[in-house]
Amino acid sequence: MLPARPSDGGDSGILRSVDHDVRTFDAPAGERLDVAIAMALEFSRTRAKELVDEGYVTLDGRPVGKPATLLRGDEIVSVLVPPSRPMMVEAQDLELDIIFEDDAMAAINKPPGMVAHPTATVRTGTVVNALLGRMRLSKERRTDPADDDYRPGIVHRLDKDTSGVMVVAKHDEAHRALSSAFKKRLTEKEYVAIAVGDVDDGVQVDAPIGRHPVKRQQMTVGGSNARSAGTMIRVVARLPGYVLVRAKPHSGRTHQIRVHLAHVGAPILGDLVYGRASAAIDRQALHAYRLSLPHPVDHQAITFTAQVPQDMVAAWLQLGGTWPPEGAPDL
Repeated sequence: MLPARPSDGGDSGILRSVDHDVRTFDAPAGERLDVAIAMALEFSRTRAKELVDEGYVTLDGRPVGKPATLLRGDEIVSVLVPPSRPMMVEAQDLELDIIFEDDAMAAINKPPGMVAHPTATVRTGTVVNALLGRMRLSKERRTDPADDDYRPGIVHRLDKDTSGVMVVAKHDEAHRALSSAFKKRLTEKEYVAIAVGDVDDGVQVDAPIGRHPVKRQQMTVGGSNARSAGTMIRVVARLPGYVLVRAKPHSGRTHQIRVHLAHVGAPILGDLVYGRASAAIDRQALHAYRLSLPHPVDHQAITFTAQVPQDMVAAWLQLGGTWPPEGAPDL
């Protein structure tokens, strides 16, 4: 049986066992057990659910096996955290465009088709694999690569088939500072996309985004646990049936620009999830063009830019456009 309520009255703390850490905290009233664990211990929701399912969690010393258990608020949650398994993610010599690097951070131009970090099923070919072959990253030894939490250096992500600017942390202090900047919306992001259809210049899309109630791998306007989301859309150039846009998200919801453009009737070219396939490009035509944020050490504003990649340029030309479009010489 897991350790009972600690004798010090239940204040949050960490107790040591031979091979495990026992972590305890006061239960937040009205919250699901797995969500409370994820928030209190900074685990992923998936990791928290697994710990409950596998019998590593007690409430006031009594085993509990349902991740969805609602907490009253007067319990003590104890989590027996098993030791991490050896690192199984290898450093790889992969081509990667490094835009900037210093002792605290690096900025890369992520190519389309590359996953940001290893997962339980993807072990090689990720941004993390490529970076580990070049530099030290934050959180390298903290988590098990079999878990969703294994994201050394990763403070934000781009979808696999989205290209462009992505920053990573090289030590834990920088990781905390960069993560805080994204959480507090101290960053400014700008994307370039080719959309199918048309959209008004200067339209501000304010529509909450949540998990699709049926297609659980998708997001949608509304949906489950929807959170506020805003995106400013500026038109760069138009063609019959297509539009080249810059999109500035004011929040960081999953698939936000893809969902918002589809919501206003202009899904991204080649987006197999929110639009449809295109002969002009074999992925969604979305590129993280510019990112500004405070440097994690001196907190001075720093901006990184990655030029629009050749596959998007070729797609726009194939659709009948010119490059660079008039009025957008820096693209």
